[in-house]
Amino acid sequence: MVSYAPENLSDAIVKFLGVSTEFFVLQICRGELVLVPFGKLDWGLKKEVTLAIPFSKIRDVEMKKAGLNDYLTIRTEEDVITLSIQQKELSFLRSSGILGGSWHGENMDETIKMLQELPKGQK
Repeated sequence: MVSYAPENLSDAIVKFLGVSTEFFVLQICRGELVLVPFGKLDWGLKKEVTLAIPFSKIRDVEMKKAGLNDYLTIRTEEDVITLSIQQKELSFLRSSGILGGSWHGENMDETIKMLQELPKGQK
């Protein structure tokens, strides 16, 4: 699960403690990245897509560690989108850890590698 990166330290604390209800599943599909909203109250995926980014529009994907989260920055032709991803070492502390058990920790490295290897549009 991902969320939009926090705007400041207070927002980061709220999101870390799980008070925020804005979470998404980031899916790597055949030709695009898709954010699907995740309903924290009913623990289920919604049926709408919040954001779809075709690979052809992606210019760069960058991962950074900062504080208690990792930040995935996706640069497209028009935008820069920064998503917050819980560090795999801390996933057991968060409410989202209930959902997948150790899936996040076991799959994070490979998922990040796949994101960084996405086919990108022309620079």
